[in-house]
Amino acid sequence: MFNDNNDLGASLFKTWSEKQRSDEIEKLVQGYRNGVPIGILCKMSETVAGNKKKAKKYLKQFMTANERTVAIETAPETLNSIVKSLLT
Repeated sequence: MFNDNNDLGASLFKTWSEKQRSDEIEKLVQGYRNGVPIGILCKMSETVAGNKKKAKKYLKQFMTANERTVAIETAPETLNSIVKSLLT
């Protein structure tokens, strides 16, 4: 299904300004608040941001400390290290 475009849009996101990336990650956080799984939020945030360091910065900007703590505590065990690395 994803064979033709398995980069989740990464090539397109590389052409975006930091403002566009910020706006998109803010939308992803809103989606998380409305039920999007934490794994999708983390993976897409990293893809949109371009790297883990930028994704972490944006997620800290748009999520409260309490939201980040709850996300880490409730993340599935298989995603725990990824979620912690982006939300702490």
